[in-house]
Amino acid sequence: MEPSASAEPATVSPHDPCAHGFLPERPPVRSMIGTWTRLDAMARAAAIAPDREAAIALVERAHRADELSALRQRVSRLSLRNAEAAAMRIAVIAVSCGWCGLDPQAPAAREVADGAFLDLWAAIAHRIDHDQFVALPTLALHNWVPERKPRRHIPIDQLARTEVLVPIVRWAPEGQPLSRLDRLMLAATRLEAHGIWLFRLAETLAGRSPDDCSTPTALRRLVRVQHALRAQLLAEAAELTAAPATPQQRAVLGALAEQGALEPPVLQAAEAVLGIGGRRMGEGRRQMMRRHLPAQHRAWLSAMDRHCAPVRTLAHRGGPDAAVYREAQESLIALRRTYTALVQAAARPTTGPLTAAA
Repeated sequence: MEPSASAEPATVSPHDPCAHGFLPERPPVRSMIGTWTRLDAMARAAAIAPDREAAIALVERAHRADELSALRQRVSRLSLRNAEAAAMRIAVIAVSCGWCGLDPQAPAAREVADGAFLDLWAAIAHRIDHDQFVALPTLALHNWVPERKPRRHIPIDQLARTEVLVPIVRWAPEGQPLSRLDRLMLAATRLEAHGIWLFRLAETLAGRSPDDCSTPTALRRLVRVQHALRAQLLAEAAELTAAPATPQQRAVLGALAEQGALEPPVLQAAEAVLGIGGRRMGEGRRQMMRRHLPAQHRAWLSAMDRHCAPVRTLAHRGGPDAAVYREAQESLIALRRTYTALVQAAARPTTGPLTAAA
């Protein structure tokens, strides 16, 4: 039995990041069914392949067996939630093969990658209306489940904060400890879940005058949230650096980093409110970082760019309110540096501590 297109509204309802940040609205699909079990098996095998050549060989075998064309014909039948689950598995395969920088519809891509896989990739991208999904948001936010089923229904951000999470597709063989890449992706998911207050504060600051008495209060709370997110990353660093890593996993991280595809959405939300450091980055680079997010998430970030512009004028002022704004910027810089250090630790051949000064 195939996952069917559930009764979904004709138009997608506006995304409310105050509800659950940029996490999916429901926990990701743990097990795909029907013909799609072949895609699941291929993703799991590609993730633990010893090198890119071995991962590519898996895709080519699936092509010769007509498995990829069979999946391509069934994409339109997928519900949106199952299409997102398929996209996560496509992303795992693409980065394992070293294809993460490709446009699946570009003619030049067929000189590099398997044509049937590119057709499936393009069909999934069309189904979810997201062309650049081979990136950290898809690989992390759609690749986790709670280790045990919660006893009661709780909001997804609370679920991801309070439950022990495990990856759906592991970058380490079953029965072996989670790899550094597994732990980095789970850390990104927890960062998003803990950062829910940052999204709510962004909405609070949107449209506020810099002279509004509530503005410095919201900025102080933003500082506390960003300090808490940094402390969380530092707490996860020891387990990550002690985890096993392979050259193939480091190649995956390197390829994602080269494409600018490792930026956590929650950090992009903070940047939309505050800018990055004491300067505004060029629109071109900002849009490059955001291209890996779904359209509704990009639209929300663009709205924050506009609506928080008055607050950002504090950067050019003096006085206590401006000092609070600059403190918020500095805490964002420290948070970003800590995240970058965590990525670098995941990519290192040898282990090394991530210090609080990172």
